[in-house]
Amino acid sequence: MSFDPYIHFQGNCRAALTAYQELFGGDLELMPYSAAPDWPDGTPEAMKTSDRVMHGTLRLPEGRMLMASDFPPGMGGDPQQAVSISHIAPTMERARQIFAALGDGGAVIMAFQPTFWSDGFGMVKDRFGTHWMVSAPWRN
Repeated sequence: MSFDPYIHFQGNCRAALTAYQELFGGDLELMPYSAAPDWPDGTPEAMKTSDRVMHGTLRLPEGRMLMASDFPPGMGGDPQQAVSISHIAPTMERARQIFAALGDGGAVIMAFQPTFWSDGFGMVKDRFGTHWMVSAPWRN
């Protein structure tokens, strides 16, 4: 059994998932609201024709998935306010690269540094508003 994150954005889901694909690799599938096959009566026209992402899946090389969507047009919401995505990189060097890339245009919450469980760990809020915890391999 595994749990895969599903995160929400305010109109920048396509840009976020594309950036994550560039950083982590994998296959990206995006479906805009306008591509939905059927809408119930009363659905606002702005939703039916929107190019916002209704559902996106980034299938990562190791078999995990990161899924996401934009809130529908006109609908408010607080993207990623109380959730962090944890990523354990295969090496210290890769962990530093990922942390730096996610921090570019974002805000460092905890600098990448040694901890009692890893030689490198840091927390960052990326430019899309997603909170990340990046770790080098854990100590045994």
